[in-house]
Amino acid sequence: MLFIKKSLLVLLLPLMAFTTIHKYYVSVTQIDYIKEKQSVQITTRIFLDDLEDVLQLRYDKNLILDPQSEAGDINFNLEKYLKTKLVIRINGEEKSLKYIGKEYDNDIVICYLEIEDVTEIKTFRIQNTVLFDLHEEQQNIVRTKINSKNKSFILTKSNDKGLLNFK
Repeated sequence: MLFIKKSLLVLLLPLMAFTTIHKYYVSVTQIDYIKEKQSVQITTRIFLDDLEDVLQLRYDKNLILDPQSEAGDINFNLEKYLKTKLVIRINGEEKSLKYIGKEYDNDIVICYLEIEDVTEIKTFRIQNTVLFDLHEEQQNIVRTKINSKNKSFILTKSNDKGLLNFK
């Protein structure tokens, strides 16, 4: 009987190791070039609790992301944060991001940005360091649709830039 208990424990212990809760630190950014509008449209999805933590750390410890009762400076701080963490160069020139706004989808904050007056894209470079100052294991997935080509890559703290050539 003791042998059976020990054998059962040896068999079940590895299975139990896979049931522990593991938090993933990831954001997803979609970038679309709309040639007809001469616009690069950026949609980034970030977990609400992680975004709230980093905004509290950087700007205001009392800041709360809540769609029901939100302070007026949330958008100001969010815009400031995103503009320092997302750096985009098109054809070798750094472009300024226009913050459009945000919306909530359960535990995700969806942020909208845009780059206007883009007539063509020969090279596209992005540096995405969103939440790298909060989590070492943060990964930022970037998906692009530029010049009818879909590309994607994962950016990490040690590899935070992606470059696409369309020449």
